[in-house]
Amino acid sequence: MTLLLIGHDANRAGAQLVLLHMMRLLEERGVAMQLLLGGGGSLLGDYRAICPVTIWPADEPYLVGPTADKVLGKLNLWQQRADRQARERREAIYQTLGVDKVDAVLVNTVSGARWLRLLDLPAQVPVVAYLHELPMSVELYSRPDELAYLLNRCQHLLTVSRATMQFYQTAYNVPEAKMSLFTLIDVTTIQERVAAAQTGENKPPLPHLAHLPANAVVVGGCGNAEWRKGNDLFVTLARMVNQPDATPVYFVWVGMPKPVHNGQAGTPTLYDELWLDVQKAGLADRVYFIEPTPDVLRYMARFNIFLLCSREDPYPLVVLEAGLTNLPVVCFDGAGGAPELVETDGGAVVPYLDLTAMSKAIRQLANDGELRRKQGQRLAEKIIERHQSGRSMDQLMTLLTTLAA
Repeated sequence: MTLLLIGHDANRAGAQLVLLHMMRLLEERGVAMQLLLGGGGSLLGDYRAICPVTIWPADEPYLVGPTADKVLGKLNLWQQRADRQARERREAIYQTLGVDKVDAVLVNTVSGARWLRLLDLPAQVPVVAYLHELPMSVELYSRPDELAYLLNRCQHLLTVSRATMQFYQTAYNVPEAKMSLFTLIDVTTIQERVAAAQTGENKPPLPHLAHLPANAVVVGGCGNAEWRKGNDLFVTLARMVNQPDATPVYFVWVGMPKPVHNGQAGTPTLYDELWLDVQKAGLADRVYFIEPTPDVLRYMARFNIFLLCSREDPYPLVVLEAGLTNLPVVCFDGAGGAPELVETDGGAVVPYLDLTAMSKAIRQLANDGELRRKQGQRLAEKIIERHQSGRSMDQLMTLLTTLAA
């Protein structure tokens, strides 16, 4: 089988890493591949070690140049020239990818819809879409017309969680029979990285955490500094959990860039706004913001509870990392796929934005070390039980073979 994969770029992020893992497993099964990307990134070398990679050329600001384009416009020749150039580019990429020999196409993420549409494949070539995104990410990373094209063109849609599947069924009327739940997690690699992070030999102390009492309970969060991740809710929950008469609980967020101020007037960053809240709430000794770092799993090894306060997260890798670190996870229902894994025995799932319920769940876990141990261990067991790459690849190969027949 020859498979064309379409991705949006080669940045080191969740969906791109899943694609890399998939490509390695496809290679083991003897599948020939071509990869089409919309941009480069740090994973490009890893991709190229497996199969040929083609990057769709970036749009140029001019067809010829600023003056020549104006002349072409006045002569009513600009659009004709633009169409011809686009056709020639498409034909060149067609030849490079060997589209005539492709048995099936897999589009990874909604962003790949753009390149699928530009490629304009023959109707007989089957297309599978592997989508990770929920409403906010769909709006951010795709255009409505391109996504509509992808959902109409694909013969089957793979989604990372039941929450994601329900979204496409409800918002885009994708028939349930056209969708399947599909996760592909490199559990072994995560376990190896977790084990390495938990070995403290010859490693410097972690900033901000080294001075905490050995028996301190630490609630951890991780991710980008953005509204979708709920950084603001993290601070509010720290205030709610740390009541004056309660045992201190420390809140540590990893992934919050610290701004560099040059003394000039400017718009406050999210860090500035949240740190002001921390100070005004008297939490400067309880809440810590850690800048983006490759030592995420070392911090996680010091956490006792993982707090996923995201407003939207389809099936976050960080929850799998936390679970394999034996941490219980507290998360919102209705915010993505994490509740499907956490359930009642791997932490706590509370109603969406019910901060009172979430703070109570955190406090209960903070006060009960045995409960934390049991729920963290159970979450790790479920991750291992439910995420077997061999089983997932059997599912994918059966689908591709059936569609290509």
